[in-house]
Amino acid sequence: MTLFGTNSKYCDSILKVSVDLMLRKDHVASLELLSEARELAEKNKWYKQLFLVQNNIGNNYYMLLDYGEALKQYLESYKIATSHLDGTQIMIVLNNIAILYSKEKKYDKANAHFTKALVLAQKYNDSLKIGLYTMNLGLLANEENKLQQARNYFNKSLQYSKMPEIRIPTLVGLYNNDLLLGNIKESRLQAEKLLSNLKNEQNNDNKIDLSLIIAKSFLKENNLVEALQWTNVIFTEKPDLEKKIELYDLLSNIYFRLKSYPLAFQYKDSITISNSRLNTIKNSKLYESSEVKFQIQNYKEKIIEKETRIKNERKLFYSILMVIVFAVIILLLIFRNYFIKAKQKELLAKREQQLITFKLEKEMAENSLLLEKEKTALLEKESLQNEIQLRNQRILSRALYISGRNQLLQDILKSFSTIPSDNNTIINTIQALKEHLKTDDDWENYVRHFDEVNQGFIKRLTEKHPDLTTTDIRYISYVYMNLDTKEIATMLNITPVACRKRKERIEKRLELPNDISLNAYLLSV
Repeated sequence: MTLFGTNSKYCDSILKVSVDLMLRKDHVASLELLSEARELAEKNKWYKQLFLVQNNIGNNYYMLLDYGEALKQYLESYKIATSHLDGTQIMIVLNNIAILYSKEKKYDKANAHFTKALVLAQKYNDSLKIGLYTMNLGLLANEENKLQQARNYFNKSLQYSKMPEIRIPTLVGLYNNDLLLGNIKESRLQAEKLLSNLKNEQNNDNKIDLSLIIAKSFLKENNLVEALQWTNVIFTEKPDLEKKIELYDLLSNIYFRLKSYPLAFQYKDSITISNSRLNTIKNSKLYESSEVKFQIQNYKEKIIEKETRIKNERKLFYSILMVIVFAVIILLLIFRNYFIKAKQKELLAKREQQLITFKLEKEMAENSLLLEKEKTALLEKESLQNEIQLRNQRILSRALYISGRNQLLQDILKSFSTIPSDNNTIINTIQALKEHLKTDDDWENYVRHFDEVNQGFIKRLTEKHPDLTTTDIRYISYVYMNLDTKEIATMLNITPVACRKRKERIEKRLELPNDISLNAYLLSV
């Protein structure tokens, strides 16, 4: 019966049911549904569904041991995957084709296709598929008797997948590897343990393989009774024809060892008959023709791949050539700009040099003028200082003259003090001399002349320190004119000791700190 759907979901549901039927080994019903799904997928150009249909049709024929038809269907699915899909589908069908090659004992081709599938799985980081394809490589290595290589593959597969669908067959392959390596007891114990956990499993392929390991282990230990018992148990699981051939061979060996030769030869005949049936089922001619088609397809793909590579290489060559041409043009432009900039820099450098020379000449002229001005200023300053010094000398001379005169008058008055005072002439003379001793006018003239020469020094000093006496100011003016203590004492008509005491008193009155001398302070005023 054929049903028609309107969308891809309906097609997917048919695919799901057909796969369930295939796993239950109802291949007729599964193939009918797959034919219906193929019609829908082809009509609507659903390439993913069409790929899955063709692949599962191939799986049905594989399980029916019709390897020729299986390969034909796989080839169709491979064409669809390479034309319309990506590597995730290609690796699935490559794995299936590799399994067919392994069944035909074409181990090199099987290994090559398993490896291609594994590379794609690694490219897409599909851990489930990595585990599956690694396990298949391990099983293939077991068949080739590459036992250590097989063991490495099985251990790697167990690292990638924890799903029972892959883990259990991997463990079966690993226990069989133990048996082949001579670890007989260990392989049997592990197989018995795993078999006890699979009692309720519907798929009996793993149970058959485990029972076969146990039977072979007993045979290797020459425990013929147990070996025979386990071999007969396997027949109750309804093994396929390939497994039956292996069981017939096992029974033949057991009976030969038991010296039951008629039964041993009988099972040898069963092997021959079964192999004949198997070859018929496999449809060898169709297998061979499909294999040729597949190889032609691969050859075409290699030619296309080669042409594509040549085309890409040519494109790459022209691209590189264009890049080189552009690079040369860019380099020429860069060099041209470099030369232009170099010439511009040279011109700018010359102009800068001229400008620097001009500036230097200007600075030299300005410096010469400045030096002349400084010299003139120094001469004027020196002349002014000399003039000030000359005037101060005059003031000092005048002050010294007045001081000497007054001293002389005082000496005269002192000598007259011994003469009786009733003499009017002497009294008038003393009075006249005393009038000459009045120094107010002289002092005012001294202050006026001193301030004129020293730019108002006394005026500024009295403004800052109004409590200074006339005697203090006279002493300070002598200090300002750089007279030493002995010279000042002579000018003031006092002893040097008294002069020093006066200085201390004035410093105290001016409230000078200990670290500032009187001369330094007066210069600051």
